[in-house]
Formats: sequence, structure tokens, C-alpha cells
Amino acid sequence: MKLTVHTFVTLDGVMQGPGGAEEDTSDGFDRGGWLVPLADEWFGGIVNGWFAQAEAILLGRTTYEAMYPYWSTVTDPDNPVATSLNHLPKYVVTSGGDLAWPNSVQLDGDPVKTVAALKDQPGGELQVHGSHQLVRALHDAGLIDEYRLLVFPVVVGKGKRLFETGAAPSGFTVVSAETSPAGLVSLYLRPAPFRAGTVAVEDGKETTL
Repeated sequence: MKLTVHTFVTLDGVMQGPGGAEEDTSDGFDRGGWLVPLADEWFGGIVNGWFAQAEAILLGRTTYEAMYPYWSTVTDPDNPVATSLNHLPKYVVTSGGDLAWPNSVQLDGDPVKTVAALKDQPGGELQVHGSHQLVRALHDAGLIDEYRLLVFPVVVGKGKRLFETGAAPSGFTVVSAETSPAGLVSLYLRPAPFRAGTVAVEDGKETTL
């Protein structure tokens, strides 16, 4: 299966609590809901397009518990996000506890090993949404095939970041990039080798090495 990561992120890299003040208040985070003022039809079209490609969903336990109370109550058959979340298989990385959402499957043990085994199965796209700790582990292990980000023109100053200090270095190939009238940026990125160089002056001219 193809493993893709989908997340909303601020200009300062924060992915915590985008949808509401009470969504994720861990570590005293009190600036949730930062995407709401900029969520428009363009935003909805991008997110609907994400879920249209999903064959299965992969979540960390915190994100699972945050999404379940809201999305399990959205029964509108014309809502593609709710339809996907309520009916597709949901693999949840967790050490225990009941999973109340129908079509949920517990993945216990080492998340890197269990997700790697899941990736080896035949099928389409396995999508991670949110899931800060899980994404970090999968990034460091080199298991992510594609990142799909919606970057919002806002700085919140604190919170869980997509790439925290110590993340494995990586370059990226830009698959696609779009900008909305409100200033949101949709990025599809594929990991590539990290590269670096040096700027120098030779014969009075700038050059790169």
C-alpha cells in the first residue's frame, strides 16, 4: 500500500488543534481552531480530494479519539470525508482500550514494524491524518511515500510541530503546489535525499559548490 500523510500546518510548523479550541489542549495548548477562519470552499475541495483517494485510514490514538465524537455523527451521504471515515478500515496505533468506531482495527506493538507490515499488503492508499507522534516515527523510519500539506498563513507560536527538533533530515520533490485566494498553500511532496552545498565567490562571481 502507498502510505500518505495529510495534515494542516501553520507557517511556524504547528499542526496541533487546527479545528477547535478543545480539539487538543495537551501541554496547555490554548490556540486551537486556527484553521477555521480560513476554511472555505477551496479548502473543502482539497480535503475532499484527499479522502477520495483513500482505501484505508491510519491514526494514532489521540487523533482517533479526537475525530470519533464528531465524524461518527455526520451521517450525510454526500459528505465524502464522513463517508470515508465511517466506512473505510481504520487502523489505530494503540496499546489498548476499546475502539468504539465501527471498522476500527487495533495495531499494537512497535508502530514502525506494524505499519511496515501493513504497507507490504496489497491495496491502494493508506492515509495518515493528524497523528503527530505516529507521523514523526514513520518519518524517521523512512516509511512515508508522500506528504500532503495544507499550509495556513498564520503563526501560533507554540504547539506540536510536524517536524520537531531532531527529525530525520530529508529533501523533498514537489509533486504539486496550489495557492488559494485566501492564501492557503496545498503541497504534495515526496521524500528525496537531503542535499547541502556552499555559496562561494570565484573570479569575482557568486557560485555554488
